[in-house]
Amino acid sequence: MAISDNLRQLDKLKTWLDSFRPFPPSVVAELKKLYDVRFTYHSNAIEGNTLTQSETEMVLEHGLTIGGKTLAEHLEVIGHKEAIDYIEQLAGQETVISEREIKDLHGLIMRGVDRDEAGHYRTLDVRAAGTEHVYPPHFQLQDLMTDFVEWLNSETAKRLHPVEYATEAHYRFVSIHPFRDGNGRVGRLLMNLILLKHGYPIAVITNQRRKQYIDALVYAQENNDDASSLLELFADASRESLIEYLQMLSTAEESKGNEMPFYREMLETLKIHGKA
Repeated sequence: MAISDNLRQLDKLKTWLDSFRPFPPSVVAELKKLYDVRFTYHSNAIEGNTLTQSETEMVLEHGLTIGGKTLAEHLEVIGHKEAIDYIEQLAGQETVISEREIKDLHGLIMRGVDRDEAGHYRTLDVRAAGTEHVYPPHFQLQDLMTDFVEWLNSETAKRLHPVEYATEAHYRFVSIHPFRDGNGRVGRLLMNLILLKHGYPIAVITNQRRKQYIDALVYAQENNDDASSLLELFADASRESLIEYLQMLSTAEESKGNEMPFYREMLETLKIHGKA
């Protein structure tokens, strides 16, 4: 499917989703719990955290510690959940995204692991693990991040489709690689902050797609910033979240009997995708 077709399909799904607003509080609470665990598990797993999804849930929902797992892994889970709460708070505000918010996100996910580095730009030069790609030198980071935030809040960026905007923001950020560690997690949080600001649900890049995700980043870095493969991956993740939200909303007790716009067509589409 062409990218333009992908985006048009997302627009249709988003229109259906909007027809259910305001969402029933019970559904909102259930989706919040589900995505806190799922997003936290997969984003941390991509970076090497060995807690399983069920173990991640036990840490977040019950405050349990898992035998044989490191303290750092537990703190990564807690910090990431706090970072999700933070982007959800920011999404409801009209304020622009500044360097302060980006540093705060990094501080939340890293303060339990490396307090000295948390919220601070790196002071060393680094290269991508497993490739020959060299990230910008540390002395350029302040200027690069100033330019990035300026673009992030520009009319040019905001005219993009929300999923394109989120993809481009993620790619630009991780290509700057402003922190010594945690850039991938901050980049995925930043991507989802943009999606949330535009009324989209959180999109999760699963650990099963880790290679596809990394390959898409490497391809873009080696091919004149061609992020089309990354956009396709993010569009797929966004579609999956939209369909799951629609499945839960359309079957909720509060929605039964409603004659909403596109309601029947929506249910037929969900059946085709095996989601209803």
